[in-house]
Amino acid sequence: MIKVGIIGSTGYAGQELVRLLLGHKEAEIVWFGSRSYIDKKYYEVFGNMFEIVDAKCLDDNMDELAEKADVIFTATPQGLCASLVNDEILSKVKIVDLSADFRIKDVSVYEKWYGIEHKSPEYIKEAVYGLCEINREDIIGKCLVANPGCYTTCSILSLYPLVKEGIIDPNSIIIDAKSGTSGAGRGAKINNLYCEVNENIKAYGVTSHRHTPEIEEQLGYACGKEILLNFTPHLVPMNRGILVTAYGNLTKQYTYDEIKAIYDKYYKDEYFVRVLDKDVCPETRWVEGSNYVDVNFKIDERTGRIVVMGALDNLVKGAAGQAVQNMNLIFGLPETMGLELAPMFP
Repeated sequence: MIKVGIIGSTGYAGQELVRLLLGHKEAEIVWFGSRSYIDKKYYEVFGNMFEIVDAKCLDDNMDELAEKADVIFTATPQGLCASLVNDEILSKVKIVDLSADFRIKDVSVYEKWYGIEHKSPEYIKEAVYGLCEINREDIIGKCLVANPGCYTTCSILSLYPLVKEGIIDPNSIIIDAKSGTSGAGRGAKINNLYCEVNENIKAYGVTSHRHTPEIEEQLGYACGKEILLNFTPHLVPMNRGILVTAYGNLTKQYTYDEIKAIYDKYYKDEYFVRVLDKDVCPETRWVEGSNYVDVNFKIDERTGRIVVMGALDNLVKGAAGQAVQNMNLIFGLPETMGLELAPMFP
């Protein structure tokens, strides 16, 4: 059994990790970390875990945890993992970090967009960007994996085949994305109160959202050059879900069948990426509670552009599910283990 520790287990992503790992036949959770609820029973924080998890919440002592666990998930705010990790810890345990601390390879870009000093830039180079469908071979056996964010996962997987194959001009990309409120985390924030969110939709982080450089960097690797794009997120009044609608200029005329063949080239053997039938638009309700990403596209012959769409559950494939997928790869387990969940509806 893989012994698992979770730092930040009482956030939304942390609780989703618990839910998924309880059904994983090769994993055992040995540490439910939470600064806010130390010594409180886990089920007292999340009533859905009554008579399922009887353990108490512990602190975020990574040194002690590294002695007890084989892998640590850090479902924490930006900066915490980077402040805790060191050579001794990495020699003892694998780490899958759900924050952005090790996603961006240029530390100056990270510090600019996140507004904090990086506490352990020496580990950025060795950290692997944990987007399994693209970096699978690099993840296997690694000690430090940077788990991608929800907006980035949906945006990158939706656009990757087109950028990789030179089907679109990468500097023409505009990404319009929408997220359910759980994407903002469980902390108490006025903007996330029911009366603030209900019956409302709004853009935020316009031209300045922190996932922008992450998307640019990863799609830049795909096309082999630095790119600039527009990314605008929106908050919508639902619990879960990411919907991305992206636009790009085609480099020449393509038929539907030609573009579909490109997507099939990259995703026909990917268990968690579903390329939908022609003219079927992805919807968040059809991926909720699952590790699936639904993608599709529509060619706009009038403008010479392509409209690309993607949907995923921000807490599963956009966070905890992808983290478990990374754990499976690190330890040489079947990649889908513990994640073969059909989407929930209604």
